[in-house]
Amino acid sequence: RFLPSEFGVEEDRLSFLPPFEACLEKKRKIRRAVEASGIPYTYVSANCFGAYFLNYLLRPHEQHEDVTIYGSGEAKAPFTYEEDIANYTIRVANDPRTCNKMVIYKMQKNILSQIELISLWEKKTGKYFKKVHVPEEELVKLAETLPFPDNVRASVLHSLFVKGDLVNYELGENDLEASSLYPDYKYTTVDQLLDVFLVDPPKPALATF
Repeated sequence: RFLPSEFGVEEDRLSFLPPFEACLEKKRKIRRAVEASGIPYTYVSANCFGAYFLNYLLRPHEQHEDVTIYGSGEAKAPFTYEEDIANYTIRVANDPRTCNKMVIYKMQKNILSQIELISLWEKKTGKYFKKVHVPEEELVKLAETLPFPDNVRASVLHSLFVKGDLVNYELGENDLEASSLYPDYKYTTVDQLLDVFLVDPPKPALATF
């Protein structure tokens, strides 16, 4: 069975700003070719890599007084800790129930808005952060004017944290949700991951997507 290691968003049912669309179109071509070939497959959609995006949004490795909020901060996004992505994917790869299906990592306890995430972090750190909002229009402009790959990053932030794309769709008949598929596995909640951030924050990283 073919498991493309894309861990991508729902590119088959959503649309994005052009820089991100250009990246996802390559994935669509691979998916359509696989399906046309008749090769058994499983697509995995892990949504937001938890430690990566929480690190990006909260900057726990820095001494700072402010946090950046994209848009209103009210759109929700699903976060999945990287270790859980690995453990779920090992199960998915060996599970006949996932053949020719899309497995989506969308755990209810890990679907939070930026406002909720920052509030939770403030409670844990005992520190209040100044909120600096980046309006939607500014992100759209950055996606239009920045060079690659910065324009893609702006497009991703717009999709995830302004539009809330990753929670704005219903699961289809060929979709499976990971935590429902494996109820025995105790995934890491955002709350638990932030406890780790308090004592051992991850090193900053920046994906090129």
